[in-house]
Amino acid sequence: MFDKHVTWVKECKFFGKLCASNRWKGRVCMGRAVCYRIFVIVCVLAVFAEPVRAERSLPKPLPNHPGNIFQAGEDVQVPLPAKATGNWTLFDIENKQIGESHPASEKVDLGKLPVGYYELRGEQPAQKVYSGVIAPLVAPTPMTSPIGIDVGMAWFWPDDASRKAVANICTLAGMNRVRDRMSWPELEPKKGVFAPRNRYDETAEIQSEAGLQVLQVNHIGAPWSKNGRRFPEDLRDAYDFYKEIAKRFKGKIVALEPWNEADIEMFGGHTGTEMASMQKASYLGIKAGNADMIACENVFAIARPETLKDFTANDAGPYFDRFDIHHYVIMDRYPSYYALYRAASAGKPMWVTEFNVTVDWADEKTHEPDEKNLRIQALRLPKMFAMSLYEGVEAQFYFMLPHYVERKLQYGLLHEDLTPRPAFMSLAAVGRLLADAKPIGRWDVGNPKVHGYVFRAKPDGVEKYVIVLWSSGGDKTYLLNVPTEKIFDEYGRETKGSWIGEVKLMNEPLIAVTSVDPSGAMKLIPPPKAPPVSDEKPSPVVLQVLFPDSARSVNQSLYHLATDQPQKVALFAYNFSDHAVKGELKVDPNDEWQPKLKSANVELKPNDRVEIPLTVTASTEHPTTQPIRVTGDFAADGKPIVSFVVAPPAQENRK
Repeated sequence: MFDKHVTWVKECKFFGKLCASNRWKGRVCMGRAVCYRIFVIVCVLAVFAEPVRAERSLPKPLPNHPGNIFQAGEDVQVPLPAKATGNWTLFDIENKQIGESHPASEKVDLGKLPVGYYELRGEQPAQKVYSGVIAPLVAPTPMTSPIGIDVGMAWFWPDDASRKAVANICTLAGMNRVRDRMSWPELEPKKGVFAPRNRYDETAEIQSEAGLQVLQVNHIGAPWSKNGRRFPEDLRDAYDFYKEIAKRFKGKIVALEPWNEADIEMFGGHTGTEMASMQKASYLGIKAGNADMIACENVFAIARPETLKDFTANDAGPYFDRFDIHHYVIMDRYPSYYALYRAASAGKPMWVTEFNVTVDWADEKTHEPDEKNLRIQALRLPKMFAMSLYEGVEAQFYFMLPHYVERKLQYGLLHEDLTPRPAFMSLAAVGRLLADAKPIGRWDVGNPKVHGYVFRAKPDGVEKYVIVLWSSGGDKTYLLNVPTEKIFDEYGRETKGSWIGEVKLMNEPLIAVTSVDPSGAMKLIPPPKAPPVSDEKPSPVVLQVLFPDSARSVNQSLYHLATDQPQKVALFAYNFSDHAVKGELKVDPNDEWQPKLKSANVELKPNDRVEIPLTVTASTEHPTTQPIRVTGDFAADGKPIVSFVVAPPAQENRK
């Protein structure tokens, strides 16, 4: 690009026009050589200057305290519902009454309250007003902090006032990252015709202006696709769309997931092969639109070994900057789940962009969990963050902030009016105390029901050791010799005690801060290591196979082929570069399926899509399940690959 600009200036196309403009009439021309030198200096400064990111400032609550969320030290004034009557009484999370009852008024002045979750209750059981007090941040949240939340702002909040309120709540809770949602049909309603500024631009701007780093994700295909729930069959549609999105949202979002949970039927039901080809085209489009944008892998919903193996066989590693995953499994399964994901990550940093262990709602009208489940939701949250961090996650997005229901599950940390559930206090505690957390190790006491995770983190902006401890197998007492400075419960409330001598562990997690390295007093197992990162570069040539829906088995990540005659496979080659490419394809031999390419030589113009005839012929009536692998050699333009698994027809109905 630099060379092109220099040539352009030498020919004086730009400065010639500038000097001929009315603005410059009558002035003495400096000459082409002087103009050229000036332009070279400007280009060098632009190329080598470090990008400057404005440092975060400390967040402050909005004047109206949306969601009745306050910082410790503020006067807590909570508005009551219109036409409220009778007396109202304040209770904490333990159902302990705080102070005297208050007669109904427009606002109840509760004075200064310590950190915690509170309910102001009227004389009728259904009369409740929720509020929370969180510790104020002493230092801005580090830009490298892993703690984040799925907000879905564009889909949940329709006006700027509520959006800005939500962004403010996130910053007060110490969030670094937020996840939003977008829709391909809304952004590109007609092929090649993009919508003007809309809610996705607005929410991205509000969140980024609040200092939050935005991850955006798409859930659905192009409106002109044959099946909008699935990837577009022509991958040029994906390339063009994500190229435009990356350009459009430059400076507003930092990362982009090209698809949400493509490996399950709800979002199209794709094989690992399909996910890999889509990823390659999407990555190349994102980088063509904005080379600085983080191109995430189109995120996995579940750690299905067959899909992950199929995806890995397609060498998609060079085509994502972050390996994105989801999980909703019980916490005991985290180590095995993460091991499967880690093996497929190509050594890239892992982001868990949705995670939760869900609770049920109890009230059909309000979708509110009962008191027991609200407590469970709150005590689980710090545990999930700690366990995921230990597994090597670079960024975490808890699912989710807004009031959100699926079937009988309540996910949200906030009510519809933005007031908090108890677990929001836990989120704020994690955001502050595990800011910039990096795992050191897991405490090994020979009991799998005792959990202890040690991190280097920056609570209140100062680097410390932070320890998260609990017991899931009943109360346990252990001897420790860790001189803690502060100990907090799951709501971020500071508790009394010391970890020198006997320490009682319960199901409720404790979060301790210390300046002393605890590894001398605690036997620590280091975090799992990521696989090595390949130095292979992405190729602009992408290979793709297409099969009819009836042939696809999503759960097995393979395709069923008839064995009574040769089967034609739709194999396509794409060129996503700005120049023509020429190369050779070959298919690995397979005795049972005997794949054959009609032509090995391929020439592709820029933005070209060419079908390459490929047939697969079963050599026996009952061949075994086998991978078919097609590779290419395009010299300097790389070595593309597509690998797909075939099997004979299944007798039962497949999904």
